[in-house]
Amino acid sequence: MKKTSLFIVLSMLFAGGIGYLAGHNTPQPSATSAPVQPQKERKVLYWYDPMVPNQHFDKPGKSPFMDMALVPMYDDDSAVPGTVKIDPSTVQNMGVRTAKVTRANLDRQLDTVGYINPDEHRIQVVQTRAAGWVERLHVSAVNDPVKRGQLLLELYSPDLVAAQEEYLLARQNRNETDGSALLQAAQAKLSLLGLGSKQIAQLQAGNKPSRLIAYYAPGNGVVTELNVRQGAQVAPGMNLYSLVDLSSVWVTAEIPENQGGWIHEGMAASITVPAYPGKQLSGHVEYVYPNVAQATRTLQVRIRLANPDGLLKPGMFANVALKDGTGQAALLVPSEAVITTGRRSVVIVADGDGKFHPVEVHPGRESGGQYEILDGLTEGQTIVLSGQFMIDSESNLRTALDRLQSPENTRKQDAKMPMPPSYKGHGKVNAIDMEDGSVNITHDPIPNLKWPSMTMDFSVKDVQMLKAIKPGDIVDFDLAESSKGEYVITGISKGAH
Repeated sequence: MKKTSLFIVLSMLFAGGIGYLAGHNTPQPSATSAPVQPQKERKVLYWYDPMVPNQHFDKPGKSPFMDMALVPMYDDDSAVPGTVKIDPSTVQNMGVRTAKVTRANLDRQLDTVGYINPDEHRIQVVQTRAAGWVERLHVSAVNDPVKRGQLLLELYSPDLVAAQEEYLLARQNRNETDGSALLQAAQAKLSLLGLGSKQIAQLQAGNKPSRLIAYYAPGNGVVTELNVRQGAQVAPGMNLYSLVDLSSVWVTAEIPENQGGWIHEGMAASITVPAYPGKQLSGHVEYVYPNVAQATRTLQVRIRLANPDGLLKPGMFANVALKDGTGQAALLVPSEAVITTGRRSVVIVADGDGKFHPVEVHPGRESGGQYEILDGLTEGQTIVLSGQFMIDSESNLRTALDRLQSPENTRKQDAKMPMPPSYKGHGKVNAIDMEDGSVNITHDPIPNLKWPSMTMDFSVKDVQMLKAIKPGDIVDFDLAESSKGEYVITGISKGAH
C-alpha cells in the first residue's frame, strides 16, 4: 500500500515539473482564451479574388484582376456574396433539378438544316448542231422521266439531209482516186453535225438519206428543262433538253458562320427528312463551299446521298447532324444550365442546405446539349438545371433570386427593410481625385470581406467628404456594396496611427 502511494506521489510531481517547464517555454494564453480544441483539416472548395468573388479558380496563385494572391474558400466558410437561402418547400414545389460539373471528351456536333438538291454532276443536256425544225416531239413535258436511249424528238434539217447525200455519193465513188479521203471527210461531217455511229450505220445499210434525224436521251433521269415545242425552229448550239439523274442527290446544309471553323470535308453526317420519320441516312461532307451568304451569314456544305428508289425529292427539307469525333477532354455542363444574358453567361451553383449563388462563367464550344466551360467552375460542383430562377435577363436576376425565399422570410425582410451591410476599414491615404470622386488608400486587411492588405482606388458616396482629408492621412472608413456590385466609401474620417 505504501509503495503504491509513493508511486502516485512521484508521478504527480513528475507531471507537474513537465507542466512547469512547458509553461515557461510557450506563450501564455489570454484570460479570455477558450480551451484549445482539436481542429480537423479544412477542405478547400476553390480559390477566388475577393474583389471578383464570382470568379472561381481550381488552384492557388496570383489574381488576374488585382495585384494580390487568390483567397481559398473553405467548405465551412460563410456563403459567398450573392448567396440566397431557399425554403425547402419552395425548392420542392419548383421541381429544381441539379447536375454535377463533369470532365469528359466533347465531340463537336452541329445540328442544322439542309435541302435536297439534284446532283449537278449528273446533269446532261441535249443540243442540236444543225439548224432545222422540230417535226415530232416525243417527250413534251418537264419532269417527265426518261430512260437511256429513249427517243426524245425528230428534227428536219436541210443541212443534215445534204450531208447524208454527200456521204452516200462519196461511198459510191470510193474506188476512184481520192475517193477514200472524200468518204472519210463526209463521214466526219456527219459526226460533227451530231449523227452518232449507230445512225451512220443505219444510213449505210439503207443507202438512202433520212429526212428526219432522231435525238435520244443520253442517260436515265427526268426532264428539268424543255426549250422546244413541236414545229419550232432550232439553231445550232441550242439546248433542247436538260436531264438530271436522281439516283444520287446532294444535301446542301447551312452552317452558321461562327461554327464554320471546325467543319471540314470527310466528317460524318446523319440526315433525316420529315417525309420519312424514323429513317436515318448516313453520309459524309463531300465539299465545303468557299463563300459565306451575306444575307444569312452562313456557309454551305455538300453531302452526297444514294437515291436508288427516288425517295428523296429535290426541294425536300432535311435535318442534318454533323459530328467530328476528334474532341478533347473539357469541363462540361448541360446547355440548359447556362443563362446567357447577352453581356455575360451565368450558372447557378447549389451549395447545399438550400443555398444557391450565381457564378459568371466563360462558355466555349457547345455540342450535343453540353457547353464547354473555360472558366468559372470546377469539376464536381453541383449546378442547377431548371427552376423558377433560371431566367434570361441579367437586370432582374437579383429580383428573381430574392423571390425564391420563403414567404415568411420575404414578409420579415419587407418589414425590416434592411440596409446594405457596412464594413470597417483602416488605412493610409495616398492620393485624392476630386473630379473623379475617388481616393487611393493602402488599407489593412478587412476580415469580413476576406480582403488582405492592399492598395486600391475607392469611389466615395459624397465627394464633399474628401475635403476633410489629404494625402498621408491615416483614416478610418466605412464601405458598402453599391447596386453595381462595387464597394463605395460611405464615410471617412481621420484615424489614429
